[in-house]
Amino acid sequence: MTLRFIGTTSEHGNCPTLYEVVETGDIVVQGDELAVDDEHRAQLRDLGVTETAVVVPRELLTRFAPKE
Repeated sequence: MTLRFIGTTSEHGNCPTLYEVVETGDIVVQGDELAVDDEHRAQLRDLGVTETAVVVPRELLTRFAPKE
């Protein structure tokens, strides 16, 4: 898998950041993991055992998310 950097709103080299998977066009989001207890995790729909939720600032998406 080859990742292409799209953009970040980070000022110090940490997350959040968006990447594109070159081979598929899928988007990868780097961000802080959403620390939630079991009650809050239950609110996330169909969260698989290998999945996690990350916090993505709206500004990152409005500035860099693909429009197509």
